[in-house]
Amino acid sequence: MSVRILALVGSLRAGSHNRQLAEAAVKLAPEGAEVDLFEGLAEIPFYNEDIDVEGGVPAAAARLRDAANAADGLILFTPEYNGTIPAVLKNAIDWLSRPYGAGALSGKPVAVVGTAFGQYGGVWAHDETRKSVGVAGGKVLEDVKLSIPGSLTRFAETHPADDAEVAEQLTEVIARLQGHASEPAAA
Repeated sequence: MSVRILALVGSLRAGSHNRQLAEAAVKLAPEGAEVDLFEGLAEIPFYNEDIDVEGGVPAAAARLRDAANAADGLILFTPEYNGTIPAVLKNAIDWLSRPYGAGALSGKPVAVVGTAFGQYGGVWAHDETRKSVGVAGGKVLEDVKLSIPGSLTRFAETHPADDAEVAEQLTEVIARLQGHASEPAAA
């Protein structure tokens, strides 16, 4: 049985290097793992408890929750916006954190990776994302990291899937997430 990993991308830009990195993850997933790239984060309204009511949850948010509930683990791809996590990804985490204590992230292994233009590859955003996911109930894989610096130059003419070093590192991240996702749940 294949381990299902849901990929969320924190950049909405069509030519996003983080989206390309997520596409590479789909392509490079090792045997026994399937990476599903979620489409539609832009359609999800900002989290508001007033609209998060039975029978009234916006369809886009319900679709995200269903996708996360069906996954064995998640991999979040995030750039760094002004030193932190993009709003669209934070909003997705907020929707997945509810209902409190029983949200779609509860107990699921989550890896956070990404690329950014700066010399640290978005590490601040990745740290903030890990923090938010942990508070939301996800099982953050603190030792599974990939922050790729210099995205504009590194991926100017090369798709991340065709960068041998990135492909190897990303495949390792997915394999480690796959290993955590296939562990039996703690009693």
